[in-house]
Amino acid sequence: MSFNETPFTFEIAGKNSLGILHDADGKTGVVIVVGGPQYRIGSHRQFVQLSRALAHQGIPSIRFDVRGMGDSEGDKQTFDNLDDDIHAAINSFFNASNITNVIIWGLCDAASAALMYAHKDKRVVGLYLLNPWLENSAAKGKAMLRYYYLQRLFNPEFWKKLLRGHVNLKNSVSEAGQFAKSSVASQHSDKTGYQQLMLEGARAFDGKIAITLSGNDLTAKEFEQAAQANKQWKKWLKTKAQVFRINEADHTFSTSEWKKMIESNTVKFVQSLTREN
Repeated sequence: MSFNETPFTFEIAGKNSLGILHDADGKTGVVIVVGGPQYRIGSHRQFVQLSRALAHQGIPSIRFDVRGMGDSEGDKQTFDNLDDDIHAAINSFFNASNITNVIIWGLCDAASAALMYAHKDKRVVGLYLLNPWLENSAAKGKAMLRYYYLQRLFNPEFWKKLLRGHVNLKNSVSEAGQFAKSSVASQHSDKTGYQQLMLEGARAFDGKIAITLSGNDLTAKEFEQAAQANKQWKKWLKTKAQVFRINEADHTFSTSEWKKMIESNTVKFVQSLTREN
């Protein structure tokens, strides 16, 4: 299998940006969008390893620095303002390779950015999303109560620290109370921001979608809590998205085993789209 790994520069809204093209013979390419305070390498070199694994299977990809991050110029952008960055990267990908369509791959708020963008670009035929960022106060409260405070009550180390006076019980009770209050709070404030844009984008996108959720990650739990509490999200997940779970995995799939599972699932996802197109 022949492939090349080449740095390239391109412009995003008049600012110079840097990307890495992992070229291969496939016609469906993968655009890796970086989320959070990261650049094109990824946590524990995740994006590098993913791109190389894809290339070995004949799947081209690019990973790039969004504005204000890594080696790209410009001011740092929030994740809900990455349309120009994603669009410019896809343009450059098409110019530098022989692809005919792309999927967008994103972790955390990059997954959220992908959902907001994809329906606007007909070249995007699929989304591979990991632990999407869908924060709202009610979902966060439920997730913290269920997966943090409740688990602490069954942890022997917590009781040992409590008996030794190493736990600030007053603060812990106060925090738990605040999360309990949030868990039953109105979600009105979350219906006018990026959450609504994500939902509108998800419903408008007619491509294929795969979502992978970590079992040991509050962001993933929060996504599930928020989605299950909203009828439109719940219907969308049931009818339009394939959901996979890696029960022991953390937020960034930090072990070699978890990363290889993600790589394998991504390859299968791209190959399924290639057959359909």
